[in-house]
Amino acid sequence: MHTLVLMITGPSLLLLILASIVLIILLTAKFKLHPFLALIIACFFLGITVRIPLPELVKSMENGFGGLMKYIGMIVIFGSIIGVFLEKSGGAMKIAQRIISLTGKGKTIPAISLIGAVVSIPVFCDSGFILLSGLSDKLSKLSNATKSSLSLALATGLYTTHTLIPPTPGPIAAAGNIGASAYLGTIILVGICFSIPILWITQIFSKRLGRNIETNEILDNDTIAVDEPDTMPSIISALIPLIIPIALIASGTVFRFFKIQLEWLNFISSPLVAIFIGAILAMLLLRPTGLKNMSQWFTEAIKVSGPILIITAAGGAFGGVLKATPLSEYVGKWLTSGDSGSILILVIIFLIAAVLKSAQGSSTSAMVITSSLLAPLVVELGWDLPIQYALAVMAIGGGAMTVSHFNDSYFWVVSQFSGMSAKDTNRSFTLITAMQGLLVLTLSILIWILFV
Repeated sequence: MHTLVLMITGPSLLLLILASIVLIILLTAKFKLHPFLALIIACFFLGITVRIPLPELVKSMENGFGGLMKYIGMIVIFGSIIGVFLEKSGGAMKIAQRIISLTGKGKTIPAISLIGAVVSIPVFCDSGFILLSGLSDKLSKLSNATKSSLSLALATGLYTTHTLIPPTPGPIAAAGNIGASAYLGTIILVGICFSIPILWITQIFSKRLGRNIETNEILDNDTIAVDEPDTMPSIISALIPLIIPIALIASGTVFRFFKIQLEWLNFISSPLVAIFIGAILAMLLLRPTGLKNMSQWFTEAIKVSGPILIITAAGGAFGGVLKATPLSEYVGKWLTSGDSGSILILVIIFLIAAVLKSAQGSSTSAMVITSSLLAPLVVELGWDLPIQYALAVMAIGGGAMTVSHFNDSYFWVVSQFSGMSAKDTNRSFTLITAMQGLLVLTLSILIWILFV
């Protein structure tokens, strides 16, 4: 009788974990169940089939849910405040206009790609594309670039930083899940470095693939609510809520690298405090004319953050159940055999994130679930360098952008607001997202071999 209560391990455990992932995919992609419910159901399925004692199963779910929420909860809310106030005040459009004025009309494709990359750090790529899609039409009339090429450059620019650079929720959640919250500054810097070659590649293919794509006016861009230039904030007011948090987090990373310990610097450079400062600055510098609108904007920011929070917390619960299984002891033995094991981990987590993304459409959900799977193995892997955690987040992010297609809401936003048909969007945007993800994986492996 005693053997009946022993938890399942070995190949059977891996098959059950695989079955739980397939269950999540089926529930979300085929049966259209909300990811939160799918993740909770997967928690019970995995825990019961692996024979985790029921009291321990419940405790593992509670600890995983609360542990991740403890780290990410307020950060996501503050980040949403920055994003909504930038969008509603016209600050995001102001940044876009200034970048175009600096780069010139002859370089509209690189300009709009850079605009997307900057705006998507605090603003979700879906709303960022809706907000800025009108620029593609205007710029196509002022340059030799087609509207399709400009739309693709904007879409892929937004998509790049959305999955690679915190404080976007996906990378934040992935870092929190694998215990890399102390290395967030390193992750931001690595994400920026990765984004540079990726943006360059996407600009080349956006120009080539969009050259011969016809667009239809499916949506009238003039109906999109964007503040007029004379009501927009100054460029300094628009940039400060973005620059200050990133600068604070990065400075903390630099000082820790040089082993400079200052209590006040450690305090203000922590992600929670730094992004809170950014949210306060956004509310002060990008405030609406009336207090009523201020309250409405704040309420909208809370509404935006809510769905992200419950999905990421449910992912934390799933991670808690995984940690309660014998996964780390079993898999750790053959994944920690030298550098090849660590590189294999990068490939595996990339593939898992790519399968999840392609199956159920959400990049954030793919990053949350994949990082939850990785979390139990981190101790066994013996990582002790910030760059190792950063490259793991990059590999997960790369998988989570591979690929955007018909079941991704962002795919349809790009198609509808650019005027490209679904078929043309699939042959261009989807193809570029595949190249983006594979390039991230290639860079992750290369940097690991050279510097780890």
